[in-house]
Amino acid sequence: MNHPMRKCALVALTLSVGIGQAYAEQTQRVDVMLVGGGIMSSTLAVWLSELEPGWSMEMVERLDQIAEESSNGWNNAGTGHSALAELNYTPEKDGKVDITKAVEINEAFQITRQFLAWQVKTGVLKNPRSFINSTPHMSFVWGDDNIRFLKKRYEALQASPLFRPMQYSEDPEQIRQWVPLMMEGRDPAQKIAATWTPIGTDVNFGEITRQFVSHLQSRDNFNLKLSTEVRDITRNDDGSWHVEYKNLKDGTTAATDARFLFIGAGGAALPLLQKSGIEEAKDYAGFPVGGSFLVTDNPEVAQRHMAKAYGIASTGAPPMSVPHLDTRVLDGKRVILFGPFATFSTKFLKEGSYFDLPASTTLHNLWPMVRVGVREFDLVQYLAGQLMQSDDDRFEALRTYFPHAKKEEWRLWQAGQRVQIIKKDEQQGGVLKLGTEVVASRDGSIAGLLGASPGASTAAPIMLDLMGKVFKDKLASAPWQDKLRQIVPSYGTRLNEHPDKVMEEWRYTSEVLQLTPPPGIDEAPAQNPPGNIDAVQQKNLDSDPDLKP
Repeated sequence: MNHPMRKCALVALTLSVGIGQAYAEQTQRVDVMLVGGGIMSSTLAVWLSELEPGWSMEMVERLDQIAEESSNGWNNAGTGHSALAELNYTPEKDGKVDITKAVEINEAFQITRQFLAWQVKTGVLKNPRSFINSTPHMSFVWGDDNIRFLKKRYEALQASPLFRPMQYSEDPEQIRQWVPLMMEGRDPAQKIAATWTPIGTDVNFGEITRQFVSHLQSRDNFNLKLSTEVRDITRNDDGSWHVEYKNLKDGTTAATDARFLFIGAGGAALPLLQKSGIEEAKDYAGFPVGGSFLVTDNPEVAQRHMAKAYGIASTGAPPMSVPHLDTRVLDGKRVILFGPFATFSTKFLKEGSYFDLPASTTLHNLWPMVRVGVREFDLVQYLAGQLMQSDDDRFEALRTYFPHAKKEEWRLWQAGQRVQIIKKDEQQGGVLKLGTEVVASRDGSIAGLLGASPGASTAAPIMLDLMGKVFKDKLASAPWQDKLRQIVPSYGTRLNEHPDKVMEEWRYTSEVLQLTPPPGIDEAPAQNPPGNIDAVQQKNLDSDPDLKP
């Protein structure tokens, strides 16, 4: 006969074991976990699926769909950033234009082009026109000082074969051929200048992300969890990472142990890196800056502008706030965006929390934030001025680029949030860092990405750089090296020093991605008179109706 107390103890033990088994079943184990369902996480996942097809991966995304934050086509400029038009990448120092950063960014985008071309060849990406389209990149300025700078910039860039197709003109009639809408109604007495490059691109990073993840989901060792928010990150005794998360739809919780953890969650990356407790994250703070655009989808307007025309940023403006009148292809439709106009919120994500900024402020990063706030007073003034703008003010800014714009044809669209990096600095206390930065633990078991532009357009080389930090031995191995050169034929080559390799890469990627064929380039800098288009370029224009004004 069973004793009542013994039976109770047995039931309790059974329940305890059952609970333990249930918890064990909920805690999965994977080789790689990716937090965030955007272009960065999906690009890294595609890289690793090529290099280590046997690795298991899990991706968690807080929203109901992937690519709904910064990677969404409506939340960014869609520029294939290659420094063809962005003047902030070529600062003037001691009377000379420094093209170092421009060359670096252009080289990075050539890696992106090759990476995308490979994905098209292997069937990972479908229909190039759905995510990348030829769109000339253009710099447009007025005023003597700005014209002088643009001409010096053009001359300096001609030293690089990467920029050899660029043309320069101060002739209003030539500029009218490039961008008729920007010239109609303009004061003929206004002095203007422009550079124009036919091989620029418009890119829908959201569509690329969706196609990447769709391919990854066809693999048995990849798992996607949507509507799932990471709640805690802790270190296991074996060095792996224990990530706890909650399903925002049904409230259930679960966890995953990962040998390598990547945090590619846009503005949310900093708080999550802080949760991990790694020393490397303590040196950073974030300053959120939002943006809005004026948009028109009137086909009579959109079909008459084919360019990404960038101007000069206002004093104190962050690089991503450079005004530009952009041709975009979104949701299969051609539209024009103008902006951005800076907005401010304490949210780190468009769909974030107003507590994001205060929650990320710690004893480690408070002083750097204060120091940057004092030193970057121009930025504070710029943001204050932007926040005080009315609808009329924004429309008048548009008319400096498009004089005949009609207010009723444009609407205001709130784009995504970006978090500028503030990094601790021994000499200055803190510095405002531009661009993107990989933050990785010393042992390479966890990494995250912070920052903004050029961002998405250089996701492929950024993730290549990340793998060099966290998988150093793997990257140096023969199998990885062979595969890398198969995916990116120019891997390990500085294209800027090899004009023949530049042409080879342009021709290959243009054919696969269905882009405008590149004009020929010479070994020596171009000698065309400013404003003239060479015969090869004219032939390309004539053969591609999308590039005709």
